Order: sequence, then C-alpha cells, then structure tokens
Amino acid sequence: MELASAHLHKGQVPWVGLLLTASLLASWSPPTTAEVTIEAVPPQVAEDNNVLLLVHNLPLALGAFAWYKGNPVSTNAEIVHFVTGTNKTTTGPAHSGRETVYSNGSLLIQRVTVKDTGVYTIEMTDENFRRTEATVQFHVHQPVTQPSLQVTNTTVKELDSVTLTCLSNDIGANIQWLFNSQSLQLTERMTLSQNNSILRIDPIKREDAGEYQCEISNPVSVKRSNSIKLDIIFDPTQGGLSDGAIAGIVIGVVAGVALIAGLAYFLYSRKSGGGSDQRDLTEHKPSTSNHNLAPSDNSPNKVDDVAYTVLNFNSQQPNRPTSAPSSPRATETVYSEVKKK
Repeated sequence: MELASAHLHKGQVPWVGLLLTASLLASWSPPTTAEVTIEAVPPQVAEDNNVLLLVHNLPLALGAFAWYKGNPVSTNAEIVHFVTGTNKTTTGPAHSGRETVYSNGSLLIQRVTVKDTGVYTIEMTDENFRRTEATVQFHVHQPVTQPSLQVTNTTVKELDSVTLTCLSNDIGANIQWLFNSQSLQLTERMTLSQNNSILRIDPIKREDAGEYQCEISNPVSVKRSNSIKLDIIFDPTQGGLSDGAIAGIVIGVVAGVALIAGLAYFLYSRKSGGGSDQRDLTEHKPSTSNHNLAPSDNSPNKVDDVAYTVLNFNSQQPNRPTSAPSSPRATETVYSEVKKK
C-alpha cells in the first residue's frame, strides 16, 4: 500500500503542507510592546538634592504623556503635559518650577524637599487615544544631626550596673552602639531598649571598660556621638568566685600551713636533740683528759694536752644584823694547769 502523497502531480501543493501553514498562522501573534518601567535615581534622596525619574521602554507610537503627583491621577495633581509630535510642554497645577520634562518621558525634580516624597505617575496616550500608566516612588530624607551620649556614672564598681542613653532629635533614625570604635558585640549582660537608644549593662565586668559611642544613621547620612570612657573598679569583696572555689582555696591554705608547721617542728626537734648530745660529751671530757695525763711511751717528745679545771668557791656567811653588814667575799676562781713534757 502506498501513501497518497507519493503520487503528486506537478504543480499541486501537498494538503499536509497547507494544514501546517494554517496552523502556524493561527498560533502566531505580533510581538508585544515591552513594559514601561520607571527608575528613581536615587531612590533615597537627601534633602536639597536632585532626583531623576528615568523612563524605560517608552513606546515609539506615542501621541502624548503627562506626569502626576500621586496615584490615582487627577487634574489638580498634574505636573506637566508633553505632546510628542510637537514637543509642546504644558505645566499643570502641581508644577513647582523645579520640574523639567524630557522627550524620552523622564522627569527631573531639583532641590527636593521632604514634601516631595511619595508616588509619581506617568500617563501615556498612544495615537489611538488608548491610555496606559506606570508609577514610581522615592523618599526624601533630612541629614541626621549629631547625637549626644549620657551615662549614669563613668566610674563603676565591678558587678554593679550602668546605663548609657543616646539622645537624638531624628525621628525614625537607626541607632547602633560602638565599643572602642568597633561595633558593640552584645552579651547576655547587656540589654537594649525597643529603639536601641538605651544600653544597660548589668552586672558590669572589667572587660567592659573602654570607650562607648552611639551612631545615628538614615539612608543618606551618618553621625556619631561623643565618646564616653567607662572605668571599672575591682572590688575584692566581690571577686565573683563560686562557693566551691572559695572552699578549695581555704582547704589549700590550711593544708599549706599544716605542712609548714610540721616541717618546722621536725627541724626544731632535730636541732634540740643534737644540742643535748653535745652537752653530754662536753661534761665527760675532763675525766677523759685526766686519764691521759701520764706520759706516752710511744711519743716521748710529744707535748701532752693541757686540761683546765675550773673551780668556783662561793663563801656564805651567816646572816648578820643589818646595822653592820659585812662585804661578801668575792667569788674566787682558781685555774690549775697541768703540763707535762
């Protein structure tokens, strides 16, 4: 069996090709126009600076466009109207004299104020009078002022508490804390108030000593406060030692004292015993020397040792009347020397 398409006469169009062409035409649609977007440059503006509302993908076949303050649009909120064919510009009720419109649809606002913050809308009208809109928003900020820092006490005893307060007139500004010119790392002993304006440290420790500052910021500016130096006084009565540590120290001290006392007693006992032995030897020495008074046969030329004997005579007389006391006799000491050659 052969396919029907195999026997096509010259000049005939295959019916399968017609169906494919019809299917493609049915599914094809013209390319859509890119969506119009607006970019605020910059989106966060410092007061008295300029902001550009930059339009992207503005349609080419455009009859006119207009800028409005806010959304939805209203006649009283119209800033400027621009006709593309003639480049004709017409200002509206909301024009302040600081706005400039460009042919590409962008709008420049100079010397912005806080009141300029909000939503802006561009309304575009094509050649068939069909209207489309796109919106953008930007914020205007005043530069922050320098904050001031206060503290309950600059000299604090260890384990006491201290409170630091950051004072600022800038509503809604962000507050950060600095310690020794670095971002403060909060510990479990530190607490902050809801808006971060108050820092409390309880209890305070020696590692908390140093310089503190607070920093105020918004999207367009940053200011730091004066610095305050905290001095921490060590309190010996509040050393912060646990009961177990204190007990260990006490036991160690008592053991050390007992060891020293025992060593001292041992040394004293040895010294006392040696002195007693020395006295006993000294008392027996004279009698030993007396036995050696005889000449030695083995060494006729040797001079014998000399021994000394001390005799003390104390004369006591009977008591006599006090009227005629007699002088006591002086104690006589007789030295006898024995020397043999």
